[in-house]
Amino acid sequence: MTQVPQTFLDALAVRTWCGLALRALGRAREEIDAINVYPVADGDTGTNLYLTLESAATAVEAVFAGYGTGSGEPALADAVRAMAHGALIGARGNSGTILAQLLRGMAQVLADDGDASHIDGPGLRLALRRAADSARQAVARPVEGTVLTVASAAADAAERADGDCRTVARAAYEGARTALAATPGQLAVLERAGVVDAGGRGLVAVLGALVEAFTGEAVREPPARELPVREPAARELPVRESLLREIPRPQGAGSVPAPVPDGDAPAHARVAATERCADAAGPGGPAFEVIYLLEADDAAVARLRARLDALGDSLVVVGGDGLWNVHVHVDDAGAAVEAGVEAGRPYRIRITHFGLGDVHTGRERPPRERAQRAVVAVVPGEGLAGLYAESGATTVLARPGEPPASGELVQAVRRAHAREVVLLPNDADLRHTAAAAAEQARTEGIRVALIPTRSAVQGIAALAVHEPGRRFDEDVVQMTSAAGATRYAEVVVAERQSWTTAGICQAGDVLGLIDGDVAVIGADVTATARTLLDRMLQAGGELVTLVVGDEAPETVAAQLEARVRESYLAVDTVVYRGGRQGALLLIGVE
Repeated sequence: MTQVPQTFLDALAVRTWCGLALRALGRAREEIDAINVYPVADGDTGTNLYLTLESAATAVEAVFAGYGTGSGEPALADAVRAMAHGALIGARGNSGTILAQLLRGMAQVLADDGDASHIDGPGLRLALRRAADSARQAVARPVEGTVLTVASAAADAAERADGDCRTVARAAYEGARTALAATPGQLAVLERAGVVDAGGRGLVAVLGALVEAFTGEAVREPPARELPVREPAARELPVRESLLREIPRPQGAGSVPAPVPDGDAPAHARVAATERCADAAGPGGPAFEVIYLLEADDAAVARLRARLDALGDSLVVVGGDGLWNVHVHVDDAGAAVEAGVEAGRPYRIRITHFGLGDVHTGRERPPRERAQRAVVAVVPGEGLAGLYAESGATTVLARPGEPPASGELVQAVRRAHAREVVLLPNDADLRHTAAAAAEQARTEGIRVALIPTRSAVQGIAALAVHEPGRRFDEDVVQMTSAAGATRYAEVVVAERQSWTTAGICQAGDVLGLIDGDVAVIGADVTATARTLLDRMLQAGGELVTLVVGDEAPETVAAQLEARVRESYLAVDTVVYRGGRQGALLLIGVE
């Protein structure tokens, strides 16, 4: 991509920067993952940085899309606020969370004058200074030789630069690059491994993209290894095993779930749990990474910081204005979540177990052998995530209004750690995203088959006939056939007045959709669902699957089951709880 050189930062430059930075992190991702040894040698810093910036870039693109063609472009303030918010809600891991705060710090300066169309060199200097300072303040116990050191060096160098944005950006990049090369001398674990800091390496790539956005010229990439190392080092990095279930969003202090007990977990999770005993009990460090978004006020977050700091380490709390991203490493994951519930309302909770080796001390263990075959599925609610996981699938949670990006699907395919993967998007709108993820995984040597499931109930049908012992092609054919033979429907509430295939609906109407088209418009959820089910069963069927959302009436499932028993004697019914899945009810008929 050839950029037109410019001397100031405006909304278009922010958009260009995000795109170039995402491309740079994409190129460097595997290298950054490989040198990731601090604070935990879990080999995912590059991936986490990429996913964080992908969320930021997507938010900026959405702002530009809102202006349409020929209607001008957004203000600088709109673009940088979107960038910061996207990074905050999409932040992954320790380094991704810090990157989100760096972008937020910049946005606070760049959006200070909401009417300004652009800023010049002095404004960029202030933004880089605020970014470095706010990121350091967000970390409970800052450590030198990390991304914080690199960010501070970039800000220091920028402050010494006198000129336009091109001059300031290049100075910041060179200052960061010099600081990165010095990180092994500041942190013993980096020196032993013979690598620079992984998070700092990612920040240098992001700053290099900023230089390219202004100058149109690509910068030289810094080396990842600054010291002599023995050849096997990269291969010996421990592998991380993730808990495949995400904790449901808490509804109150009394509903905080603990980590899944080993006896109740699926077989693959029990294997990981068996291997964690020595790690969790040993001196190496906490056993779990806990991340969640939190809606809370400043005073509650201050108390939360103190409590989490006492529970574990690697504590980073970023955000503001009522929305925060919390990251911490702990042994008691349930206590970390409970602390969030007491502070406010936590959601998008992710708990990851550092398995297969003590990643805090770098104790070596053999790499985990790849499975022959796995299933990766996108699911719309926590309840279905548990159901799919119990069936052996690796899940990606898609919350209402937050579809997963292709990078998240690629990461899930990698996490499945199999030679062959069946990918179930379970949403017609995710077809292109899933196809891009499958293509990326294939370039990494993974055989991926994409089954175009358009609903989670089709995915359930496909998973029911999944047989890992079959030839891959035969298994895919059987799963595809089962999904295709399942008609799907959903019951939702209309958000606005609209024309539909069943007539005009008003905001608040209950809509029944069959295979994606509105078939019923009603006022009552249960009555609409009953009419919808009758229409589906008119064409025949042997099994009805009902997935009930949290916001559906408590009696809807029982009434629909009774309807099937009374009117369709040869048809069986199975009911699942879907959690916060967007739709009030999902229906599948096989």
